[in-house]
Amino acid sequence: MKPIRWTLWKGTAALLLFLFAASCSKDPAETVLLTAVQVQETSLVLPEGGTADLNFRVTDKEYAFVSDPAATDCEISLVTADNHDPVHFRLVRVARQGEAGTWLATLADNGSGDEYQEEIHLKIRRRDGTAVLSGRIQVCSEEKPADLAPDTGLPVIFIDTQAAITSKEDYVDGTLRIDGRGVADGLEEVTCQVRGRGNTTWTWPKKPYLVKLDQKASLFGMPKHKRWILLANFLDRTMMRNIIAMKVASMTSLDWTPRCQSVELVLNGRHAGNYLLIEQVRVDKNRVPITEMTPEDNSGDALTGGYLLECDFHFDNKVQWLSPHGRSNQWIWGRNDVVPFGIKSPDEDEITAAQTDYIKDYIEKTASALYGKDFTDPEKGYAAWLDTDSFIDYWLVFEVMGNHELGNPGSVYMHKDRGGKLMAGPVWDFDWGILSYKTSPQAQTGLVNGKAIWYARLFEDPAFRARVKARFEELLPKLQTIPAFIDETEKMLTRSATLNFRMWNPADDASQNGGSIINGDENMSFHDAVRRLRTIYEERLQVIGRNL
Repeated sequence: MKPIRWTLWKGTAALLLFLFAASCSKDPAETVLLTAVQVQETSLVLPEGGTADLNFRVTDKEYAFVSDPAATDCEISLVTADNHDPVHFRLVRVARQGEAGTWLATLADNGSGDEYQEEIHLKIRRRDGTAVLSGRIQVCSEEKPADLAPDTGLPVIFIDTQAAITSKEDYVDGTLRIDGRGVADGLEEVTCQVRGRGNTTWTWPKKPYLVKLDQKASLFGMPKHKRWILLANFLDRTMMRNIIAMKVASMTSLDWTPRCQSVELVLNGRHAGNYLLIEQVRVDKNRVPITEMTPEDNSGDALTGGYLLECDFHFDNKVQWLSPHGRSNQWIWGRNDVVPFGIKSPDEDEITAAQTDYIKDYIEKTASALYGKDFTDPEKGYAAWLDTDSFIDYWLVFEVMGNHELGNPGSVYMHKDRGGKLMAGPVWDFDWGILSYKTSPQAQTGLVNGKAIWYARLFEDPAFRARVKARFEELLPKLQTIPAFIDETEKMLTRSATLNFRMWNPADDASQNGGSIINGDENMSFHDAVRRLRTIYEERLQVIGRNL
């Protein structure tokens, strides 16, 4: 008879080996969570009896699923907005692409000869029985007439490109023309190049674009230029957060604020919805009005400017650094004494080492003066290096709009002209969390940016705080006209909003925010969202007045 202890040991070992083998053979799809499916194309045209390809990405690159549409247990499908199978076309193939997490789906027309236009989603069924949907995709038959923009009371921009716009780096040749629709000046067809733009915004279904005209032109009465931006404002149910921010900024003494115009966009014959045409932030006599440097400006007064800088936590500029040197080797959210700087102008392919060294050194000296023991001294402190008035007005725009990105710097700009001090501005990118207590709950009772980059230190100077308070009171009569401006803008955008939100659902922004909507009004009606925006704006003026 074998000893009992030996028998028990053998049984335990066998059990452990079984559990180990089971864990090693577990399907990766059961251990990797699928949270989002992102499609590259938002519209497809299917020739009769033919096919079209749809590029998509799963955010969890290692996620595996049964992808053969012919398999009975296939976990990917096409569904309409009301969760039915599409009638006129089907999914015939799904294949991995080269990069992890990227896939290609092929759709095929059923050959009925019918004209159709349907909005669908890609749907991936997860192991727990739930499903993840992609953003909306508009699928049309080849014979369907071009869905040109209806009359919404806004001018229409028509862009036609020789290929699909799929990259933020590579331009596609095309043409642009404007139909003013009786409310604005039109523009005869001109040649241009178009590419995508944005960081998070480029991953959403409704894409933003950068347009570079071959020749400078004036659009909607704005000064001539080659470069223009079409903002999608995908997550903004009011479609006016950027418009209001630019209006507020234009009331201040900032050197330059981008001008803009709401439009309908027709891209390659299809109505793409409401867009905001806006001037791109560029160094130019009609934009950021500082001296344009050349590679020869390497000494003396010429070396002192002009420079356009961007503080952005994405840290995606070619020439970039953290300031002050030595205080930290990485930027940390909420660390107001460490700022991620990047150089936007001179251009990365023209800037010289001498120019880079100069502006880095200037920023370091500014930071040293700001955080030094004599920081309030007008000759030894921060005032000798930065233009206080511009920094006050810049802060007020962010504070009035409740834009927390001054403390979590994204698209925060500064500039320095030849022989001048460091200036704040221009303002840019006011769609994420603006005038929203959901993103900035502290805005209900206090300041949003009192502890933002550099400002936490600036507000330690009683004289600076007093100047901010006085400037706010000076601007207040102008700021109090904004609610009426919101009402006017609401009337202007009403018809456009109706059509835009039939195509796009702002609540899809939750896919980029851990499943939570961002502004808090994405599921509201357009008019309810505008009323909420107006109320929060009026409350912000009262709250700021009480806290300064």
